[in-house]
Amino acid sequence: MAPLTRRRCLAGLAATSLGLRGDLARAAPPPRIACLEWTSAEMVISLGIGPVAVADVKGYRDWVVGPALPAGCIDLGSRGEPNLELLLELKPDLITGAYGFGLDEAPFKRIAPVHTVPFYDGAEAPYRQAEIETLKLGSQLGREAEAQRLIQETAAAIAQIRAQLAGRAKQPLAVVSMFDDRHVRVYGKGGLFQDVLDRLSLTNAWTAPTDGWGFSMLGIEELVAIGEARVISLDPIPPHVKIRIDQSSLWANLPCVKAGNVRTIPPVWPFGGLAAAARFANLLVRA
Repeated sequence: MAPLTRRRCLAGLAATSLGLRGDLARAAPPPRIACLEWTSAEMVISLGIGPVAVADVKGYRDWVVGPALPAGCIDLGSRGEPNLELLLELKPDLITGAYGFGLDEAPFKRIAPVHTVPFYDGAEAPYRQAEIETLKLGSQLGREAEAQRLIQETAAAIAQIRAQLAGRAKQPLAVVSMFDDRHVRVYGKGGLFQDVLDRLSLTNAWTAPTDGWGFSMLGIEELVAIGEARVISLDPIPPHVKIRIDQSSLWANLPCVKAGNVRTIPPVWPFGGLAAAARFANLLVRA
């Protein structure tokens, strides 16, 4: 795709003609980026650029958490229906989105160029797709070096954590999200968490078929299938749901619960990129 703005292009040419180093050329203002959902927002921040606006800022801070949004980031409203009028006022250089949200790109393309991150389109496994899309976005933003560094540092961090978790390699675990007291989302084949578990040489206790997003939705009682395997439960759990789960005999009688093998970790975005992969790996060390 063409460079984002004429301003950035001219700044680069001026730096070249004057013989300035690349880091001085970077003194030009960063592009103004608006993100329609959280996966591309995570990627943009990971490459060192704070988006001017993101859809559902509170949701990002509750469900994604890291990398943190800049303090002044503007809320574009719902991810399903971002505020077009506000986008027009913000005059972004680039609008980013992600595959799977079903938004018609046409209205956004009338405001600024649109970059879509095609995670979970089946072309590649999610972790590999995250590497590919990081490189693409890095090229789009003039952050090729940052993209390469992010890929290398994420791989190195996961390799280091694999060594730390070597003693748990034969202990199966299941990763879940709980949204009510009767159902649970379990992550498995085809998802980012499975890719990270594989890289950590950890065994996923959940081997049943999953949907195109890499998870299964099931009744809590079906967790009996994993026996006494360790359960990693992702925050946030809505407070009223937590109360009901704590009072649920269905939950209390699961073998994994009876064995005291349930651990809760801070939020990680299951459909994120390399930052989410590294965050998940790091949190498993403490689980």
